Amino acid sequence: MTVSADLLIGVGLLYLAAINGVTWLAFATDKAAAQQGHRRVAESTLLLFALMGGTPAVYGARLSLRHKTRKQPFSVQLHTLAVLQLSALIAVLAKALGLY
Repeated sequence: MTVSADLLIGVGLLYLAAINGVTWLAFATDKAAAQQGHRRVAESTLLLFALMGGTPAVYGARLSLRHKTRKQPFSVQLHTLAVLQLSALIAVLAKALGLY
C-alpha cells in the first residue's frame, strides 16, 4: 500500500496548523502569566515549539501580543532558527523542482 502525495501534504498542513495554533496559545499563556506575575512558559519550550514548525506563529504572536520582541538571547536564537528552517525549506523545494 502506498500513501498518496495528496494525503501526505494534507497531513503535513494539518500538523503545521496544529503546531502553530499550540505555539500561539503558548505565547498568549506566557504573556498573561507575565502580566499576572504567575509562573511563565519556559523560553526553551517556546523555542521548541518554533523548532517543531511553529516559527510563523512565534513571529505572529510577537507582533500581535507585543511579547518577547526585545528579549535576548531569545530573539537571536529565534532568528537563527528561522534562517535555518528557511534554508532547509529552500533546499527541499529546489531538490523537488530538480534545480540540483
